[in-house]
Amino acid sequence: MTNRLASSTSPYLLQHKDNPVDWQEWGPVAFAEARRRDVPVLLSVGYAACHWCHVMAHESFEDDALAAYLNAHYVAVKVDREERPDVDAVYMAATQALTGRGGWPMTVFLDHDARPFYAGTYFPPEPRHGMASFGQLLEAVSDTWVGDRPRLLEASGRITAVLSARAAVAPADPLDHARVAGALDTATTTLASQYDGARGGFGGSPKFPPSMVLEMLLRHHARTGDQRAIAMVAGTCEAMARGGMYDQLAGGFARYSVDADWVVPHFEKMLYDNAQLLRVYAHWWRSTGDALAQRVTRETAAFLLRDMRSAHGGFISALDADTEGEEGRAYVWTPQQLLEVLGDDGPWAADLLAVTSEGSFEHGTSVLQLRQDPVDRTRWAEARRRLLGARAQRVQPGRDDKVVAGWNGLAIAALADAGALLDEPEWIDAARDAAGLLHDLHRDADGRLLRTSRDGAPGRNAGVLEDLSCVAEGFLALHQVTADDVWLERARELLDDILDRFRDPVSGGFFDTASDAEALVLRPQEPGDNASPSGWSAAAGALLTYAALTGSDLHRTAAEESLAALVPLVAQHPRFAGWAGAVAEAWLDGPREVAIIGEPTDPATLALRRAAVLGTAPGSVLAVGPPGATHPLLADHGLVAGAPAAYVCRHFVCDLPLTAPTALGRALGVRPPWADTLGATT
Repeated sequence: MTNRLASSTSPYLLQHKDNPVDWQEWGPVAFAEARRRDVPVLLSVGYAACHWCHVMAHESFEDDALAAYLNAHYVAVKVDREERPDVDAVYMAATQALTGRGGWPMTVFLDHDARPFYAGTYFPPEPRHGMASFGQLLEAVSDTWVGDRPRLLEASGRITAVLSARAAVAPADPLDHARVAGALDTATTTLASQYDGARGGFGGSPKFPPSMVLEMLLRHHARTGDQRAIAMVAGTCEAMARGGMYDQLAGGFARYSVDADWVVPHFEKMLYDNAQLLRVYAHWWRSTGDALAQRVTRETAAFLLRDMRSAHGGFISALDADTEGEEGRAYVWTPQQLLEVLGDDGPWAADLLAVTSEGSFEHGTSVLQLRQDPVDRTRWAEARRRLLGARAQRVQPGRDDKVVAGWNGLAIAALADAGALLDEPEWIDAARDAAGLLHDLHRDADGRLLRTSRDGAPGRNAGVLEDLSCVAEGFLALHQVTADDVWLERARELLDDILDRFRDPVSGGFFDTASDAEALVLRPQEPGDNASPSGWSAAAGALLTYAALTGSDLHRTAAEESLAALVPLVAQHPRFAGWAGAVAEAWLDGPREVAIIGEPTDPATLALRRAAVLGTAPGSVLAVGPPGATHPLLADHGLVAGAPAAYVCRHFVCDLPLTAPTALGRALGVRPPWADTLGATT
């Protein structure tokens, strides 16, 4: 028999529909039942690609006896954190406050008013390492609920009050150029002190891809010439791409490395990681011309288009870590398996890919590493093709095939940027298709953005700030690459909705949920970045970009007010404010506005456009159009002596027009080796 999750649209919830636990979805029905039965609520939060979520499900939620006790003494609620990031954010804050750490699966006990009174993450089926079993915990909480409920209710009220006080963000001083520059210099120095010079990345194990921090460092180097910044980018990007966290056969990155050497990954592949890393590697290539940067950019884009694209044109959320309950099974190899696939090339490939009889993973298996580029690239290309074909015959990891708006916004921006840089129109077309899906399908009856869709059907949950902000960022990137004004207008609609329903008048920043969204025990508000940009920092960036493209004082002021509260976080905790730092770098640089006037197909126009695309000026924006174009950035500009011309502006105050791509390249920080090629394109 299935439980009440059988009608869910979430792949994660559907994984639990056959559990003997009588799960139901988050909502008023669950809490009404808890009141009627006079039992507490057990909230379990996870996501489809989460390895330990699968482990706890198998050990505890599939156990008939434990499920019977749980059903008798609790109302059990399952939440997909990717569908309901607002619910996840509230109770993750409670879990971290109570235990000092967080993670998934997240296990929280709630009273009838949804206030938390006890929380944790994974609990084992038997007592282990000083940790009570899940069954013991259920019994202890139930006994206390019955025998000493006032103590639990007092605790839930106290915890909620503390969380509400912590969530408040105080107003900040207005932005000041010297203060922002000082914060960014301090952030770079702090990052340099935390940088692992031997292995890349920051801190010890586990190591997560610091995508937003890398983007901030790229912009900092472009603005200041600080060699520490570009060295940290190069060292980290190379280490990640050489190790086992990067899929040497199919392209794309796993979620993180469990060790400090980037050898053993946590094998799930998330859209938000790969979208952000695609953009970072493309920008690293733009800054340095590094061959590895170009290869990883191309392979990661190919991975997204081949393995993460939905039938309806969007990008799915994740590929699972597990295959038939075993982590990494689809990805690891033994020397004998390489020999069976490659024959005489097996030992060569084993040496190249660090596959040994001892193994680097479990049970004598190894993840694939590529610490040095092979001398014989043709031989490697053939071996890679054959190994990937053999791997495709294995049982493949599960797919979380829901389309999340915000993460697709990240993918749209990355594919548009990278496609323009590497002259790959297919990538830009894919970005356009995903943007069309979001605009056409992810809409409620009032035209507001919805968070998810699946199988071509819209989801039920409203978009949160992350969704509106990241989709606006994607639309703005697509507008600049395609010169299609419809994406500028659609970005404006999203940004105006943010200003209308998400603005915090006290801090000048934003709440994660809209003013008319479901009321939770507190209204989540997270300024710091996590695995992807916070909605707050993403909104600040999109508002700044839109203002630069249009000259809108309203959006510029909102960007500056929201960024002001983030600058202290950049200085104090730069590893958790990378995107805020990247936006601050853009603000400090202007950002520069580039208007190119000329017929779109004129070779001279295309040469100027190429110089602008290769520019490293932080956050610079681009508009291209013929004389008489009505785009705000192009209006009142014209040809120079009948030839296409580029105008470089800040706050719509422009320098003298430029007609030579080399001159435009110098104005926008085009770096070797590209600076020397611009004249050849005229």
